[in-house]
Amino acid sequence: MQKLKGKTALITGGSSGIGLATAQLFQAEGARVAVTGRSADSLRPTAAILGEQALLIPSDAADLQSIDQLMAEVSGSLGGLDILLLNAGIALPAPLESTNEDQFDTTVDTNFKGVFFAIQKALPLLRPGSSIIVTTSITNQLGSPNFSVYAACKAALRSLVSSLALELIPRQIRLNAVSPGPIATPMFDRFGLPTEASQAIKAQIQAKSPISRFGNPDEIAKVNLFLASDDSSYIVGEEIVVDGGMSLL
Repeated sequence: MQKLKGKTALITGGSSGIGLATAQLFQAEGARVAVTGRSADSLRPTAAILGEQALLIPSDAADLQSIDQLMAEVSGSLGGLDILLLNAGIALPAPLESTNEDQFDTTVDTNFKGVFFAIQKALPLLRPGSSIIVTTSITNQLGSPNFSVYAACKAALRSLVSSLALELIPRQIRLNAVSPGPIATPMFDRFGLPTEASQAIKAQIQAKSPISRFGNPDEIAKVNLFLASDDSSYIVGEEIVVDGGMSLL
């Protein structure tokens, strides 16, 4: 039996990686899916994968006006939401002395401010029994040199999930988080590092991992499905860590 049959889901940052894998799984489990990406160009390959039944919306996760437009389009096309996965994020690695205000603001606006206001602006669309899932990261509990702003945003999200979960549960809306470890997604390749340097870093991470590999987006998608479905009906305000044991080190 399909676990999400008849439900509607909005996934931000769904054009690749974890978001796209989750969209595919949600579709397979019966959900009608809306997916955002930064631009129409970034969503074109997604259209070929998800098909015409998916609603693809270019949207800037850091811009409040864009979030308003997103919710209006979702309302007009889907009528309401049962699942909201806030997965859009950006990482701009830089040491402390090289981080400028624009980098700081871009990281905070996308990874924290945008998530807060997306939840706020989605409230009128979320039906009783809805599930909100926020993508955090194991950087929220580990020291992360050169990723200090990104890690701080993910830690802020973890705190936000705890607080808003208590605010929203009287409305019959559950809010939880998924904290991925090293996952084989395109984000890692967007850092602009030379190929040799990138491969060396990946090899170091893999060697350090207790499970000796990167995770796959599908492995995160399955946890998202659990939190989106009635299987997790008694789970509120929690963060599920999916990292192959990395955070245990």
